[in-house]
Order: sequence, then C-alpha cells, then structure tokens
Amino acid sequence: MIFADGKDVAAFVRDIKPVNRQMMAQAQARLDNLTKPQGSLGKLEVLARRISAIQQTIRPDIGHKVILTFAADHGVAAEGVSSVPQEVTRQMVYNFLRGGAGVNVLARHVGAEVWVVDVGVAGDIRADGLRSRKVKAGTDNLAKGPAMQIGDALKALGVGVETAREAIAQGAKILGTGEMGIANTTPSAALFAALLGVEVEEITGRGTGIDDATLRHKIEVIKQGLRVNSKHLTGPLATLAALGGLEIAAICGMILECARSGVPVVVDGFISSAGALVALQLADHAADYCFFSHMSAEQGHRLFFEKMGLEPILDLDMRLGEGTGAALAMGIIEAGVKIINEMATFAEAGVSV
Repeated sequence: MIFADGKDVAAFVRDIKPVNRQMMAQAQARLDNLTKPQGSLGKLEVLARRISAIQQTIRPDIGHKVILTFAADHGVAAEGVSSVPQEVTRQMVYNFLRGGAGVNVLARHVGAEVWVVDVGVAGDIRADGLRSRKVKAGTDNLAKGPAMQIGDALKALGVGVETAREAIAQGAKILGTGEMGIANTTPSAALFAALLGVEVEEITGRGTGIDDATLRHKIEVIKQGLRVNSKHLTGPLATLAALGGLEIAAICGMILECARSGVPVVVDGFISSAGALVALQLADHAADYCFFSHMSAEQGHRLFFEKMGLEPILDLDMRLGEGTGAALAMGIIEAGVKIINEMATFAEAGVSV
C-alpha cells in the first residue's frame, strides 16, 4: 500500500515541483520566431509552451497517449439519484473493453489507448484487458454516513498513483482521466459544495438526465450527506473519504503521480474535476501539469472553473464523462505541439521580417 495515512500523502506531494518557467520562456521565444504574426495561434501557443515547460524541452513529444478510465459504484445510488440502475456501471465496463463506448471511439480518433480499471465496481467482472484493482465493491451511502473509510480512500488514491506510474513506465507522454460510475455526479457535487464552499443548488446538475423532481431530491440527498458527515469534513483527504468515490480518489492519485513524474495530464469533465480539485488542494503545484479538457454541460462545472481561476480547452456542450473530453483535448494539445515542432522559423523559411 502506497499511502498508510495522511502523512504519507503529505510527503508524496512535497515531491511535486513547479514547472520550469525558463523553459516556458524559451518555448515562447521559438513560437515568436515561427512564420506567423506573434501570438496569432492563440491558445495553441499557450498549450505548446506549457507542454515544453513540463517536458523541459522546446521539442516536446506527446505521441504516446493513454486515457485511464476508472470504474466504481456508489452506495448513494440507493437513494434514487440517477435515471439508470447501478448495474449499468458493470455493463459499461464490458462495453469499454469491447471498444464500443464513446471514449473508445474518440481515443481511436486521436490515437490514444484506453486503460479500463476496476477500482470499485459492485459486480464481479472477468474480461480480457481489464485492470482489476478493486478496493471494495462500491462506496457506502454518503447520505447515511461516510462514503469511505480513510483507509479505503487512501487505497484508491494509491491505485491511481500505481496505474499512472505503470502507464508512464510503458512510455506514455500524456495521460487523460476518465471514469464510469452510476450516480457519481452526486458525490462529485457534494465534494464541490464542501471544498469550494458553494451552495448545493448551484453545483448540482441532472447527471444522467433526471427530471425536475429527481433533481430536487438529489439536492436534498447531497445536503443530507453534508449534514451527516459534517464532523468528517476537516480537509481535502477527509472530505474525499466522507463524500467521494473510489474512482474519484483514483483520479486524484493519478493526477498527483503525473505531477510528481513531470507528465501532463488532461482532466476530463465534471466528475474528473472533482478528483482534480482534491489534488489541487493537496499539492500547490499540481495545477501546472493539468490541462482541463472541456466545460461540461453539467450544471456547476462553470462555477468550478470560475472559483479556481481555470479555463477549459473546449466547450462542446458535452456531459458523457468516460474520458471523452480528455481524448478530444489531447488532439488539440497535440496540434499545439506540432506547431512548435514542425512549423518553420522565419530564418528557416527565408522569410523577411
């Protein structure tokens, strides 16, 4: 087990260093000398120089892309906060493994691998290609008490670290977060409410497309969860355990490992951002390594970006999760990398300036 307690996590995040600002300036100098007006490629240039700073080279490489899709179930599903049954989590894992889900299609589109990781699915899954790292068969019901004991949250955090470490060891140059877990917008909204200090009504959305009555009920379930767990909400780790999910904890660990290893990580949507929020509150410099893929159509995601002072790469009215937004954003980031690598300078092109 990587983390025995919060002290181990604190020691781990101390290894996360800020990116090399000097290299960022060098990358910008090259971008400014390419055959274009300075700054004319806008955010593509921002992405390119950030990748250069992370990789500490003005010739960055993100050719090997991997999306880690963590799957887990949630006890709070028993409260009727989703329009689909919990069994869909397990069924979708099989769909991922067969290559038939949205994340598979978009990952193929950008040339990324998809790793499917069972960190807490309620049912038994036996299938080729699955990375089975189950901590427990789903969380407990956050509306009645802590979703996880701190030990289970730390184990799930460790799954994220270990899986990211494995992908990096196999040559991944950029990772993307993904998740699957019926009802997981409920713990995500609860985490946002607790850690950002916002009203539950502001941050809670329709998830799988619930109707107005179910949305009102979902809001009350989250409020109840905040009340019954109030004494546990003492910091990011404790709050993650009390209100979060096993896949959310794994995403948090994955982001921390990417930052510690100096590897860019593309954060998917609303649920992945909940894991990222915990990571950013645990580690001051983790944000240097995060690329937020898109603005989810899920209510509250915009509020997260506003509160954190962050900006997503895309806004396509998506709310699927799985890693779909991360896949698309990888293609945009790669476009920026190709600009800095392949575009000629004025001198190389013999263009007068």
